[in-house]
Amino acid sequence: MALIMMRSVATTRRGFFKLKRSSSGIRAFSSLLTSPPSKAVVYERHGPADAVTRVIEMEGVEVKEKDVCVKMMAAPINPSDINRIEGVYPVRPPLPAIGGYEGVGEVLSVGSAVKHLSPGDWVIPSPPSSGTWQTYIVKEESVWHKISKDSPIEYAATITVNPLTALRMLQDFVTLNSGDCIVQNGATSIVGQCIIQLARHRGIHSINIIRDRVGSDEAKEMLKRLGADEVFTESQLEVKNIKGLLTNLPEPALGFNCVGGNSASLVLKFLRHGGTMVTYGGMSKKPITVSTSSFIFKDLSLRGFWLQKLMNSDKVNECRNLIDHLLCLAREGKLKYECVFVVRILSLFQSP
Repeated sequence: MALIMMRSVATTRRGFFKLKRSSSGIRAFSSLLTSPPSKAVVYERHGPADAVTRVIEMEGVEVKEKDVCVKMMAAPINPSDINRIEGVYPVRPPLPAIGGYEGVGEVLSVGSAVKHLSPGDWVIPSPPSSGTWQTYIVKEESVWHKISKDSPIEYAATITVNPLTALRMLQDFVTLNSGDCIVQNGATSIVGQCIIQLARHRGIHSINIIRDRVGSDEAKEMLKRLGADEVFTESQLEVKNIKGLLTNLPEPALGFNCVGGNSASLVLKFLRHGGTMVTYGGMSKKPITVSTSSFIFKDLSLRGFWLQKLMNSDKVNECRNLIDHLLCLAREGKLKYECVFVVRILSLFQSP
């Protein structure tokens, strides 16, 4: 996952703002309150992201009485962002569209009817919403969730999609107790890393599957440092009795699949009788194949997870509380993952 750091200068011009001061900060005196001009990554058609996106400058927009103008500080590039641009994601914004789906920003100004946010607050869009790859965003107060300004910016910008997915999947499908075990593929992904740490925090063991690739030994060591109990490459699991590779770990009750194909089959082989595999991605673009015996004799269950559906339901406030919990773990150093900074994209947002 890459991270875009937003750098912007709010240049004011005579007559550009008409403001009044109140005890809660800068608020609109009339409909003349507008956002500063903004730079944005836009696409007008679907296709490869490097071919269809471009950076444009946009005029400021009106900040209405219930609106909040946010100066974006950082936003990640998730695989789902690229899928939206390519046109292959199930839910896509209408074209033309601004890229990005999550991020963190600082409140610049608020409308006269805004009650719970003030200039200087740090906020994230919750539920996530499209258009975070721009320097200024104006949306209603209900879109924004205030977070602690002590949060590391890279975690604040990325906490919603991947860490929250990890936490919800650990909570929502099977009741797990300390001493239980889970199994997952795609363990080096951000979700995978979060699952390892959140499970360890609850005393839950993890079995982790990674691809055979250059650097797999280093990847194993990295996951072990995060708290993984076992880490196997896919080729190591090409044995008849896969559970014979386990030493003192119980058979997993819950598995997570973000790859599909043969890697999903390996997750299923580890599961105990009555176990559940949750699929939240399909990076290999290969189907999941399940043997008849897995259903009849092991009574396995297959489920799916899609965060966007969950956060568009009546569980938004619950998810916001979980986000606060995850950010607390990040501040305490109990939740760690790396973001790669893309200098080329960063330079597009720098002011001259």
